[in-house]
Amino acid sequence: MTQKIDWLASPGTPLRGELSIPGDKSVSHRAIMFAALADGTSHIDGFLEGEDTRATAAIFQRLGVRIETPSASQRIVHGVGIDGLRGSDSPLDCGNAGTGMRLLAGVLAAQSFDSVLVGDASLSGRPMRRVTGPLSKMGARIETEEGGLPPLRIHGGQALQGIDYTLEVASAQVKSAVLLAGLYAQGETVVHEPHPTRDYTERMLAAFGADIEFSPGHARLRGGQRLRATDVVVPADFSSAAFFLVAASVVPGSELRLRAVGLNPRRTGLLSALRLMGADIREENRAEQGGEPVADLLVRHAPLRGVEVPEALVPDMIDEFPALFVAAACAEGPTVVRGAAELRVKESDRLGTMAAGLRSLGLQVDETPDGATIHPGALQGGGIDSHGDHRIAMSFAIAGQRAQAPVKVGDVANVATSFPGFDRLARGAGFGLQNA
Repeated sequence: MTQKIDWLASPGTPLRGELSIPGDKSVSHRAIMFAALADGTSHIDGFLEGEDTRATAAIFQRLGVRIETPSASQRIVHGVGIDGLRGSDSPLDCGNAGTGMRLLAGVLAAQSFDSVLVGDASLSGRPMRRVTGPLSKMGARIETEEGGLPPLRIHGGQALQGIDYTLEVASAQVKSAVLLAGLYAQGETVVHEPHPTRDYTERMLAAFGADIEFSPGHARLRGGQRLRATDVVVPADFSSAAFFLVAASVVPGSELRLRAVGLNPRRTGLLSALRLMGADIREENRAEQGGEPVADLLVRHAPLRGVEVPEALVPDMIDEFPALFVAAACAEGPTVVRGAAELRVKESDRLGTMAAGLRSLGLQVDETPDGATIHPGALQGGGIDSHGDHRIAMSFAIAGQRAQAPVKVGDVANVATSFPGFDRLARGAGFGLQNA
């Protein structure tokens, strides 16, 4: 059982320095998966040493893949090929990793052996029908608990058929699960999205030698292909960098440089939203790592103004909304969010949890089913329950830097799932943050 940890966040100093943010979680998950399924040996640099990504690596080791760790943030993966996985006699534990569970469902639906995917209490409460539905249309047999919840019991030995599928809700994880199953399926698999989502899977499949066509909102993949080993350099995680982009924007006197941050265009909606609000964020030293665009981000404090967040940005910032809510709380004038209903089924109900937390610090937040209006004001001190959600916890650590009294942030142990060492890095930059 994870030890319960609380933080006490209070104003520190202006945020200064150059920070190296840990590797991108989404890229780290996929790098392990595709390297495991490839023919040959792949080297991964910049792998995120988080609990979620380690859980995915451990699962592939259980499935017969040899993975070496020569040093922290490095992995050497000895691929077994598309048909080389071996079954496990016991359940495969995804921990808190929704990405891991949903993508693995696509891979394991096509195997000759049965599998069971389990997760922690948070993951066990997250809906999986959006991924089991299209996989079932391809011929997969997957059983869930009532309401479509984990564990996922996946029956092997099913012959999968390619499908032409339009996602009901834009989701990179669902798209990725269908494409991974499509690698094993007869014929072509085509995925259409109502809004374009992150294309990490498409880019990395291409890097591993797959013949895949993709453009924003559309992907086409021919089944029966093999992958070839390749080396992957994982960029710094934009979702983790987001907390420091917001913190330096709202703490007077701040200036931070975040090195080599991944700027996948389907990931950086928050960057656009912050700039609409008046944030001073510059990109320098643009380059490419592992097929992904990267740049240093130089962010300085700037007065922010409330905006209506364009709905077109929502799919490209779905993980960054908790941080945006804090930016909105420190802005001049209200900020309106619409079209973000998916936030209610993340690690927590992020709309409800952020709204309740900001209210407890003295702000007015008007909720709707798919969004909220945040009315800024002076943040009071108080206690926040993060509900074990890592992004909620880090967001209220930022809020504490602008609060008039300390903010106690409860249940923050899950920060290690996505951003190990956040508190150490934050304190080094100037945060007032300690264990309560």
